[in-house]
Amino acid sequence: MALTLFAAASVYDFKVPSLSGDTIDFSKYKGKYLLIVNTASQCGYTKQYADLEKLYEGNKDKLVIVGFPANNFGGQEPGSNAEIKEFCQKNYGVTFPMAEKVSVKGSDIHPLFQYLTSKEKNGVQDAEIKWNFTKFLLDKNGKLIAVFPSAVNPTSEEITKLLK
Repeated sequence: MALTLFAAASVYDFKVPSLSGDTIDFSKYKGKYLLIVNTASQCGYTKQYADLEKLYEGNKDKLVIVGFPANNFGGQEPGSNAEIKEFCQKNYGVTFPMAEKVSVKGSDIHPLFQYLTSKEKNGVQDAEIKWNFTKFLLDKNGKLIAVFPSAVNPTSEEITKLLK
């Protein structure tokens, strides 16, 4: 019996549409660290796209970053998927996978973020997404290691020291 997104046993059960029209299949990332980030184009933390790209480029052999545009905080991601894709490429040269815009909290929260924020689902911890650019780091087996708030820069030692 196939698992539904709502009964995911691990992060590897998720498949999501990407900004480029493909599918991001998390099962392809087994054996690599995953950094999942809710993003926004008009946020004070938007400049972190550059650092996310730097971290991705320097660690492609062991790390995949997946960005999830979301308009949950201050209406800071009002654009369409096409506009978000163009913004990310034009302004920050983003090459890491970017999912289609989702909701990361509330009654319409995307199933992946239900999984990431619920200890009952992820088996590790409950986490609250308080703003854009919250970062979820998962180990090479897909297990949640840590959740970092918006203010933690993607290239900070706080994150990089965990990428062994």
